[in-house]
Amino acid sequence: MKEIVISVQRIHKELLFLLTCFLFAFLLNVIAVITYRTPWIEIITQIGYVLAITLVVYCFIFLVRGILFFAKRFLRKHSSNPVNRKLPTIKQMQ
Repeated sequence: MKEIVISVQRIHKELLFLLTCFLFAFLLNVIAVITYRTPWIEIITQIGYVLAITLVVYCFIFLVRGILFFAKRFLRKHSSNPVNRKLPTIKQMQ
């Protein structure tokens, strides 16, 4: 069975995406505390919701990145650009 190897750069990139999602969700929580004038302890007590929002945003970004990846791959494969076409081999030309 073939092993799947994930590079360190890829792990760091995904962790950066996850950290960005967490900071976004945390900022939403801070804005909610300021807007609704609730006690600042809400920032700590609502951390579960922040983590849930983080995962939802991360999954949404993951989905969008997947769609863009496959769209780019499809367009590259079906492009009329001669640079992206495979040239015939010598056997195919005979």
